[in-house]
Amino acid sequence: MSGTQDDAFAALTAKIPYITFLGVQFQRRGDEVTGQLVYAPELIGNPMLPALHGGATGAFLEITALTSLAWVAALERMSADQGWDGTFAPQPKTVDFTIDYLRSGKPQDAYARAIILRRGRRIANVRVEAWQEERGKPFVAAHGHFLLPQDGG
Repeated sequence: MSGTQDDAFAALTAKIPYITFLGVQFQRRGDEVTGQLVYAPELIGNPMLPALHGGATGAFLEITALTSLAWVAALERMSADQGWDGTFAPQPKTVDFTIDYLRSGKPQDAYARAIILRRGRRIANVRVEAWQEERGKPFVAAHGHFLLPQDGG
């Protein structure tokens, strides 16, 4: 895990302003990316429960999927070019994204990880799950298809 990969990953996540707006942070281990939605009171959608806003959690899952896809593509470019040249392929575009709300999100940090089920030349198929206390008990899951950039993204 070179400094170059660390620099590239930081630049990749800084490229998406909505990541900062929502307060999402990412940690990586090789090609595996884990997102963290840092709890903030403004993320509450139902103050009576209280529960995280469904739009915020859905956006968190989509951001995690897009970041995971972009990171895998960046790793491939870095290994092919023997380093990072400071650029990235264009971001994948969301074709469709279906969210399953399994239970209310508590007013605390949430974590998400994407599984790239298939990444073809033009389309990627991704599943994302978010959890809070136990990874085996997700509170929201999503499945999406993404259009990859012309260069294979």
